[in-house]
Amino acid sequence: MVGRRGSSWCRWWVALLVLAVAADAVGCTSVSYDDRSLVIDGQRRIILSGSIHYPRSTPEMWPDLIKKAKEGGLDAIETYIFWNGHEPHRRQYNFEGNYDVVRFFKEIQNAGMYAILRIGPYICGEWNYGGLPAWLRDIPGMQFRLHNEPFENEMETFTTLIVNKMKDSKMFAEQGGPIILAQIENEYGNIMGKLNNNQSASEYIHWCADMANKQNVGVPWIMCQQDDDVPHNVVNTCNGFYCHDWFPNRAGIPKIWTENWTGWFKAWDKPDFHRSAEDIAFAVAMFFQKRGSLQNYYMYHGGTNFGRTSGGPYITTSYDYDAPLDEYGNLRQPKYGHLKELHSVLKSMEKTLVHGEYFDTNYGDNITVTKYTLDSSSACFINNRFDDKDVNVTLDGATQLLPAWSVSILPDCKTVAFNSAKIKTQTSVMVKKPNTAEQEQESLKWSWMPENLSPFMTDEKGNFRKNELLEQIVTSTDQSDYLWYRTSLNHKGEGSYKLYVNTTGHELYAFVNGKLIGKNHSADGDFVFQLESPVKLHDGKNYISLLSATVGLKNYGPSFEKMPTGIVGGPVKLIDSNGTAIDLSNSSWSYKAGLASEYRQIHLDKPGYKWNGNNGTIPINRPFTWYKATFEAPSGEDAVVVDLLGLNKGVAWVNGNNLGRYWPSYTAAEMAGCHRCDYRGAFQAEGDGTRCLTGCGEPSQRYYHVPRSFLAAGEPNTLLLFEEAGGDPSGVALRTVVPGAVCTSGEAGDAVTLSCGGGHAVSSVDVASFGVGRGRCGAYEGGCESKAAYEAFTAACVGKESCTVEITGAFAGAGCLSGVLTVQATC
Repeated sequence: MVGRRGSSWCRWWVALLVLAVAADAVGCTSVSYDDRSLVIDGQRRIILSGSIHYPRSTPEMWPDLIKKAKEGGLDAIETYIFWNGHEPHRRQYNFEGNYDVVRFFKEIQNAGMYAILRIGPYICGEWNYGGLPAWLRDIPGMQFRLHNEPFENEMETFTTLIVNKMKDSKMFAEQGGPIILAQIENEYGNIMGKLNNNQSASEYIHWCADMANKQNVGVPWIMCQQDDDVPHNVVNTCNGFYCHDWFPNRAGIPKIWTENWTGWFKAWDKPDFHRSAEDIAFAVAMFFQKRGSLQNYYMYHGGTNFGRTSGGPYITTSYDYDAPLDEYGNLRQPKYGHLKELHSVLKSMEKTLVHGEYFDTNYGDNITVTKYTLDSSSACFINNRFDDKDVNVTLDGATQLLPAWSVSILPDCKTVAFNSAKIKTQTSVMVKKPNTAEQEQESLKWSWMPENLSPFMTDEKGNFRKNELLEQIVTSTDQSDYLWYRTSLNHKGEGSYKLYVNTTGHELYAFVNGKLIGKNHSADGDFVFQLESPVKLHDGKNYISLLSATVGLKNYGPSFEKMPTGIVGGPVKLIDSNGTAIDLSNSSWSYKAGLASEYRQIHLDKPGYKWNGNNGTIPINRPFTWYKATFEAPSGEDAVVVDLLGLNKGVAWVNGNNLGRYWPSYTAAEMAGCHRCDYRGAFQAEGDGTRCLTGCGEPSQRYYHVPRSFLAAGEPNTLLLFEEAGGDPSGVALRTVVPGAVCTSGEAGDAVTLSCGGGHAVSSVDVASFGVGRGRCGAYEGGCESKAAYEAFTAACVGKESCTVEITGAFAGAGCLSGVLTVQATC
């Protein structure tokens, strides 16, 4: 009996195991490639992808961001892996909160999308130190991104850790997961010839490829911007604003565009860059016209550089990037909708594009027709690369008008289904609305606390001493923005001097005998500057305390990690009225990283901290001051921001969550591109060719994202500000980001849609005119007003979140010439 029962149980267990294995095998996905495209489960595929970086948003935001990406016509989500976020201290790992990368990939899988895993682990990404941990500098013999055992050991250890995490969670395609591609290294080809060690660079990049392939992830490995000295076991890919003229360097691999830059990052001294929907669509259409197979938008959602994660130096806390989804996750229209229409058309032609024969015909300069043919079907692209004139092109007996700098797509080679320059999607203008929480005061009530500087006003109690001025990153391992350099000298009698400090830091504050006597910061791009301040010494021992601060570490370039910060080498001198100098550079310097508040964790607002200001008065324009206020969370689900206008420079926290550095006193420069905007012609983010810039001469960043998950509903929320440079918090306010104006246009026969979205309804129709001549959405002027159109849109739209109206010839009436009707409404 015992034997029989055991045998039955064994057969049952084996059968169950077989079923489980079979079920698991059904979910597996095979990924390979040929010269036309990725091959997924035996089928060639066109892949449309978008970058969303998990640490630049919150886990609560991820499902909505991914959902909107899928609804926008994307197949895949691409992300970097952020080494210094996951391993802030050697062998101490962080995979919690917005660094829960496995959870992020599971959200992608839950949405039924593919994923592209860009391990790097050097990533650039305008991320602090390019994603590399500063503690690497502590390891003897370390050379970043060259062939040497210390760096390669650490890189392989971290890469293996990430791969194993993904394997353990069954995230790779062959395990039934979403990951169809993995990337090792990043844009190495851009700098490997500038490292002054070609042999080591070549050995390193080939080692990277071999190490990656040994991980056995079951999907292809890619390397972006690696056009020379490409290892045989990776697929090289393109990054840039345009990649249609780029092709991989060997046969048998597909044409992949890993970074199509949808805008540009922002620095503290720069205005906001905008890349038009027309130009991005032009670039994408050109790419697929010229045999492209996988295209990824960098960024599809840019997000926020929370905490100390922004790189640069001088990259702002906002990483909006002018992406199709704005920093807060709202649709950026018309960019999102225009690209969605393009994606739909491309997908309708997928089989023809990846299997069909193709033939290019040039119609003179800058005009090309490409015809793809498969069996009895065909699909055509026509491009006009002139940036100053429209052209007519005859195709199969039909004449097609192409606006300048545009591509027309004809899925049947007869009818234009999409033209990159003709936008049919509405434009939405988002505005910042005051906090409407019940019983919320118009202005916040503040208390304050001074930063305790007294422990640093002498040269005692440092971590160590050295008779030289040290480099800041190595000394502090970047555990804080701040590093104290402190020394002392004996002086006979009183004396007047000029304190002279030469520094490669980003900011510098100088204290003598406990008093702040000077401060200065570098201009963006220089990062070598001098501080010169008059000082008075007293008889006896005098103390000099210098506080050096960083504002994001360099993240790109050959040997970027060697760019010095801090007062390394100096000199530091006291110069008298006769020009005679006392050189303090080789004095005994005491070192201490960080501020007292960082050690005390003031940002957590623990019980027992003494806050002043119960009488309603607070000091303003006082450097090194903490401010505290409470507020109710704004009602609704709209994105929340805090307006920090009036402050100078510092850091903001809400309920202990670090919103990032703020610096609204830094004014964005006036540039030539501020005063012109035209989608036609190649987009540039640098030089004289920039255009479509906004925010010139205004605070470089005024509003700072407060994710809803940081807030508590129905109870007080705490806003803490560390004002480093001295500012006035009286104007600080919480606001919500909501649609203000929505605009659309079309001609007779077009059905056009207005949508406020997010539960907001149209409150009024403000413009319904033909031939609008001036302004932009939200401030249109001129044109011939159409009473009939106004009445039709008012009846259909007011009070509704979304409405669709067909434009008829009757809208023009007797007084207006027919043509393009522009409608503007307020949400």
